[in-house]
Amino acid sequence: HRIGTRNNMMIDQIAEYLPGILLAYSVFLVSILSPGPNILAIMGTSMAVGRGSGLALALGVATGSMIWATLTALGLPAVIASFAVLLTAIKIVGGLFLLWLAYKAFKSAASAHDIEAQAADQHASLSGYFLKGLTVQMTNPKAALAWVAIISLGLKAGAPTWVAVVIVVGTTVFSLICHVLYALVFSTPPMVRIYARARRWVQATLGVLFAFAGLKLLTSRI
Repeated sequence: HRIGTRNNMMIDQIAEYLPGILLAYSVFLVSILSPGPNILAIMGTSMAVGRGSGLALALGVATGSMIWATLTALGLPAVIASFAVLLTAIKIVGGLFLLWLAYKAFKSAASAHDIEAQAADQHASLSGYFLKGLTVQMTNPKAALAWVAIISLGLKAGAPTWVAVVIVVGTTVFSLICHVLYALVFSTPPMVRIYARARRWVQATLGVLFAFAGLKLLTSRI
């Protein structure tokens, strides 16, 4: 009798929280399909340097996404928001890092050869690209605000712990799959050939987008 009662309670809980969980998943998938600094970095690295580096960077971004999701579920963004100085520091670091990526892209576009790709082949490690992806994701305070919205959709007040776990684990899996797919697609021979023919234009475009994102972040009110 007790087992049956527990099963019924679990079914009722699933029915109550499943719509919110699915809504949180949907919003996350829509947001990840909108190219931001993290997606642009994966695309550019995969085409210019290669699949391994692109995958390492994608794993870094996915790890950052998991960290933000976990911290948001634990309520850390509310703590950060109460300290304006900390949020401002995160914003400045993120903006400056995006401007640095813009500088690297413009430098590559201005060169007759792909300086960034050559340097990466000789010196950069996969762990370096992983840390780059992690940095891009973790130094963007807008990611925290986006996660507040996503978690708020699926995690109602008083919801049991398993709901938060399902949201964090599910979005982490989706993040890993989507970012890895970006790296795989943009490291295919057709994409590499397109990059080889239009390298300067690709790098210049990435530079403009990174610069725009960095300046917008530095001048925005969060």
